[in-house]
Amino acid sequence: MEPGTARIAVDLLGGDDAPAVVVDGALRAMRADPDLHLLLVGPTEVADELIAALDPAQRARITVRPVRDVVGMADHPSAARAESTVRAAVIAVRDGTADALVSAGATGATVTAAVLGLGRSPEIRQPALAATLPAVAGPVVLLDVGGSLEPRPATLARHAVLGAAYAAVAHSIAAPRVGLLSVGTEAGKGDRVRRATDPLLAVEPLPGGARYVGLVEGYDVALGARADVVVTDGFTGNVLLKAIEGAYAMAGGPSAEGGAPRAAALLGVAGTVVVCHGAARARDVASGIALAAHLWRRRATDLVSALLASDAATDRTDSSTDTEVRT
Repeated sequence: MEPGTARIAVDLLGGDDAPAVVVDGALRAMRADPDLHLLLVGPTEVADELIAALDPAQRARITVRPVRDVVGMADHPSAARAESTVRAAVIAVRDGTADALVSAGATGATVTAAVLGLGRSPEIRQPALAATLPAVAGPVVLLDVGGSLEPRPATLARHAVLGAAYAAVAHSIAAPRVGLLSVGTEAGKGDRVRRATDPLLAVEPLPGGARYVGLVEGYDVALGARADVVVTDGFTGNVLLKAIEGAYAMAGGPSAEGGAPRAAALLGVAGTVVVCHGAARARDVASGIALAAHLWRRRATDLVSALLASDAATDRTDSSTDTEVRT
């Protein structure tokens, strides 16, 4: 475990089975990481349940921000504009009270709250959710897994840049190989968006010594032999991620090394944000908190931004005017 204090704001009311699984997950994270400090955002009585289960030394690493309102899983993302647990967690990061935030609440609301509260990274119009899967040959970063359902080709090309930088910084992958998910590896395969994105990526400058390897298929996500970063739209990525979860369940559950992640990093916002699966269990929440702490300790947001900035003098493909956060 990497050293250094990490202050993580946790949305106690986010998720299908909140607050119980969030409380349990936060307890696990606290007990596993002696340098972890949590800002619990939610009803005081829920926070008190967690605090009561800790020993006195651990309680000293807990603070509480009382908030009772929550954005429901079926609510429109614009609900994140109002006072709620996820908005309060974002404000804590913006104001420096917390270093990062974790929520298992509605993805659209979390993305909207993060964009409005923290702002986008320079040259990023549409943030992306990046999940890291334990492929056979090593970790594979899959993005987007739910942040933008119908991106334009220019946005997919930009997400390739984000994914390459994230793989280099968060997972220390040297010269990441970047692939575009399609229905075949031959040029010209796929729908209109893939056919338009492929030539863009062929000339897109990628950071961290990354290189574009062309079109890849679904099994390449699980094998990891051809690509370290796989780019797709949020609709396809989310479906694929959940299909992999189902495959693990059919096989009797994840391996000891871990299965399909139920936490993803939100890339392209000016802060460290981790979004957990709405159906996350306690260990998934704990994993999301650990990921947020890891990213903060690695200064991932700053380093990814620095990689993008070093590449900023080159021509960019993302000149579109599509609106990524619909509120």
